[in-house]
Amino acid sequence: MSDVHAIDHPLIADKLTAMRRPTASSAEFRMHLRSITTLMAYEVTRDFATKPVEFATPVATGTFPVLAEPAVIIVPILRAGIGMVDGMLDVLPQARVGHIGMARDEKTHEPDEYYCKLPEGIEAAPVIVVDPMLATGGSAIDAVSNLKERGCKRIRLMNLVAAPEGIAAFQKAHPDVDIYVAAVDECLNEHAYIVPGLGDAGDRIFGTV
Repeated sequence: MSDVHAIDHPLIADKLTAMRRPTASSAEFRMHLRSITTLMAYEVTRDFATKPVEFATPVATGTFPVLAEPAVIIVPILRAGIGMVDGMLDVLPQARVGHIGMARDEKTHEPDEYYCKLPEGIEAAPVIVVDPMLATGGSAIDAVSNLKERGCKRIRLMNLVAAPEGIAAFQKAHPDVDIYVAAVDECLNEHAYIVPGLGDAGDRIFGTV
């Protein structure tokens, strides 16, 4: 079974609380989302391998660590996942970005894929799938299944807020993919929204209704 990494940090907790407030503007919501994503990225990449390189600093020659595989690929689940891309690129500016579009049917709550564009060579690269919410888990499950069908084997999932139901469903479908979250909330309501949650992340990022 995959691991769930709940990233417990006071700065993340404080910014997430600000995002939960219904009075937060779209600009504030985006700002905090980007900041939290950047902070989470340090933990999501903590186990990335490094290799030594030798060169001369302005003072002396030495051996120093660099990422063994700098060609990380970030895959946001559209549309809300777009809000996490800049925060990831702040930490991994060399990363490439793919996109998977998933739309939730408001009656069945099931996701439908409507778009997929991925960088060349993604099957051999470490992939981080990002989406602010892990509610039912349907979008994340389908997105990761899509990536696996294309040969991806080294995938991890990064969410801001998750529901226990979504975590359980995702782990059942993808027991080999670890989940990184800033908070695990109480449950889903009858409309498949996370409780207490923070509302529809896409609408709050882009100012739509």
